[in-house]
Amino acid sequence: MQNRMPRIPQQPVPNRAELDARLTVELAAVVTGARRRALRDGDRQIDTAHLLHSLIESDPAVRAAFEGGPQLARVLGYLVQRSIGYGLRWQGSVEDSGAVPVVPDPDSVARDAGTEGWSPLAASVMAGALERAESRGDVRAGGLDLLAAMAMDHECRAVEVLVRGGVDADRLAARVAGAAGQGVSETGS
Repeated sequence: MQNRMPRIPQQPVPNRAELDARLTVELAAVVTGARRRALRDGDRQIDTAHLLHSLIESDPAVRAAFEGGPQLARVLGYLVQRSIGYGLRWQGSVEDSGAVPVVPDPDSVARDAGTEGWSPLAASVMAGALERAESRGDVRAGGLDLLAAMAMDHECRAVEVLVRGGVDADRLAARVAGAAGQGVSETGS
């Protein structure tokens, strides 16, 4: 019996330095925190909830994008419950929209960005953050870029957490886009 999956040539795994070069220092720290959180939680991959948790903890601009302390506290509450194994349970499963089979695309922005070990949706939102930064002429993506990309992807776990925390993800994405339109730059060193 023949394998029906197309063969994809093996590509060298990009290193973390390649991804870090395209992120602000602050966002690179968020990615490191998300990686540690995934390992500590016993998850096989970094998912968007790991990224959201680390992003909220680390980035004051991201915290300011929410509609105040109570909303932010509810979102953090869900994230903390998840990290201690209570509440939203995703441990051991791959974050994927399920729309199409997961077949790595060696030409995708996410793969080129060094997102091996990430869920397909986490790699997708990181690619969206990088594209968002590039579209406004920035070399590096920042925390608000990642938050906007996550909020626009209604299939990701981060949006599930946001919605359960009482956040309108579309409104959050629009608010972040509005902040960028007012000249808020995320260029970091």
